[in-house]
Amino acid sequence: MLPIFFYGSLRDRELIEIVLGRAVAPADLAPARAAGFATRRARGEDYPMLVPEAGAVAEGVLLSGLSAADLERLAYFEEAEYALAPITVETAGGTLEARHFRPTGKRPAVAELWNFADWQREHRPVAHEAACELMALHGEVPVERIDDHWPAILVRARQRARALSEPGPMAGGIRSRFGPSDVEVAARRRVYRGFVAVDEMRLRHKRFDGSWSAEMGRTAVLWGDAVTVLPYDARRDRVLLIEQFRPAPMARGDRCPWCIEVIAGRVDADEDAVDTARREAREEAGLELGCLVETGLYYTTPGLSAEALRGFVGEADLPHAGGLYGLDGEHEDIRAFVLDFDVAMAAVGRGEVNTGPALVALLWLAANRGGLRRAWAGQEADTGS
Repeated sequence: MLPIFFYGSLRDRELIEIVLGRAVAPADLAPARAAGFATRRARGEDYPMLVPEAGAVAEGVLLSGLSAADLERLAYFEEAEYALAPITVETAGGTLEARHFRPTGKRPAVAELWNFADWQREHRPVAHEAACELMALHGEVPVERIDDHWPAILVRARQRARALSEPGPMAGGIRSRFGPSDVEVAARRRVYRGFVAVDEMRLRHKRFDGSWSAEMGRTAVLWGDAVTVLPYDARRDRVLLIEQFRPAPMARGDRCPWCIEVIAGRVDADEDAVDTARREAREEAGLELGCLVETGLYYTTPGLSAEALRGFVGEADLPHAGGLYGLDGEHEDIRAFVLDFDVAMAAVGRGEVNTGPALVALLWLAANRGGLRRAWAGQEADTGS
């Protein structure tokens, strides 16, 4: 069986092993290059296509020792965007005939060259996480249905990669120093996948007295991470809140399933938290925010939901803000309204602010309001903070 020349993200050995579901022997993977080809970025994507180009040379690796099962897994990973085609490559041992995954034309290439080192630095962790979830579908979801699952897979992959990049408990802090090695997962099964994923687990964990807990069943719901942002007008000492219908309070039996909230939204696969905060402020309140100050990263329902919220307070000019907003395509009906800070805190005291992220944001602002007024409005204010 002819070896395969990889010129894109599958030059990464660990990614190859994730896709194949097995270790790759060192002797089966060797540097190679293809003369007369250039590696160029696919439009709107972070992966490349190999295109004929006079005078160009595409760097890559040559993988040998492949089985029929390996080829099936590789074809599943490449989906309908690539098909195997012959190619001649140069190796340290001379010229060899091989195959490569040639683009089928589903996405045309664009002008810029694709750089493997840049991909490793910017996209490798997310690609590994996404490949793990994608290949878990092999044999369960037909290749023609992968596109239905891919957006949610990518959001969850970024969530996991983001969590792995965050620091652990700080030295001298109040949190215990437990880590991943203090949890043993005996079984994990995905029982639902769609916009959200639901995992059922059997696990045990280290206890505070040093012993191990009994094995227990637990469920986790995953749909990515989100941001919140509380717009604050420091010159006028006013905040903007929103109100909208929420189905979960209705399912609980709440007599008024409309919630007082701060602006919030899920971090999409191609965004960071700051971009999301600014986009959601435009969509939900028609605002262009100035400076953003982070208020913290926290879980709202850690007993069930894997969603982590990153909160912000955003510099805003609110003399004429407010109104009705939301995206029709997402069936949003949002009332944005502006309150004096003291009025908002009085509403907190009366129990009218009925969502945790809004309470967190307002209480954070109460503790830090004086510094923001000095920084954003140049005012010395008697705010009690």
